[in-house]
Amino acid sequence: MPAPRHVIVCGAGVVGASVAYFLTRRGVAVTVVERTAVACAASGKSGGFLALDWCDGTPVEPLARASFALHATMAKEIARDWGYRRMDTFMLAAREKGAPAGGHRVPAPGWIDGPAVVAGTLGSSETTAQVHPAQFTAALMDEAQAGGAMLRIGAVERVIARDGAASGVVIDGRALEADAVVLAAGPWTGRIEGLRLPRVSGLKGYSVTLDVAGVPAHALFMDYRLADGRALEPEIIPRPDGTVYVCGMADRQPLPESAEGVEVSAAGCAILAGAAGRVAASLAAAPISRRQACYRPVVDDGLPMIGPVPGVRGAYVATGHGPWGMLNAPATGLALTELIVDGAARSVDLRPFYPDRLPAARP
Repeated sequence: MPAPRHVIVCGAGVVGASVAYFLTRRGVAVTVVERTAVACAASGKSGGFLALDWCDGTPVEPLARASFALHATMAKEIARDWGYRRMDTFMLAAREKGAPAGGHRVPAPGWIDGPAVVAGTLGSSETTAQVHPAQFTAALMDEAQAGGAMLRIGAVERVIARDGAASGVVIDGRALEADAVVLAAGPWTGRIEGLRLPRVSGLKGYSVTLDVAGVPAHALFMDYRLADGRALEPEIIPRPDGTVYVCGMADRQPLPESAEGVEVSAAGCAILAGAAGRVAASLAAAPISRRQACYRPVVDDGLPMIGPVPGVRGAYVATGHGPWGMLNAPATGLALTELIVDGAARSVDLRPFYPDRLPAARP
């Protein structure tokens, strides 16, 4: 099968932007179709935490390790600042009322002065890092466009297939032709008609951004108990731009029609801000500059879905990365580009992530 001349990428989140970036580097004409805006969903509202070895022992290990290395390489090669830096990472325990028994299990960073216990280290600057997710995604799209990619705002309704091969998509009632199509619309991927794929769901979570400068590059993962006994696992990720990102409230609300319809819970955001305030006085006093919610895409077996769509030549999918979309986007984009252009992925074996491992969802 010859390499495609024109590929349509459906979705301008971090995975779609990464696919577009690597395709343009191979000289392929790309049109990215996005319903709302670049990084409008989870890719613009996640924490941007990166880990080298947290997926070790799972099928995702090779993808995660390759992608962690790619993040470092791309931060050097692309003349854009998207907040990439290495971090130290700690495990904390804290309570809404009172404090956990005992003292710190390991030496605590000096800025952690609240009634929280540092229970251990989870990573060092050798194994954990971060990016600003919206800035990283936007930079990839800008680089793709500099390489010739086109960004088109519109709703992809369905994939056009003729004689068993993808030949384009229908956008707002109008057909756009191509030699290949990549579905990378996050949790909305399964709502694009014309292809049969395994089920893709959306896992909703909330986050807040606190305005507080001078917090060191220490990512914190918490065991947090509310006064009513509920157990939460907030994540606190300081950024080099003088903000601190806090997330961790899960919600099983159904996926809305589009990213514009995602609703934010003021109560959930208040709980997250309160959890951060138990860690340090600086966080307790910090104003909230942003309250957000997003849906991360998940597949029933918990693995990403990356590879060719069964039964339709030239149709590919890249979604289902769950909480590791920001980490694994670069290696996903590179390996899928190799599969599309060369017929085989060399940098990472994508076969464990092919959609044919699961039954197709009912129409």
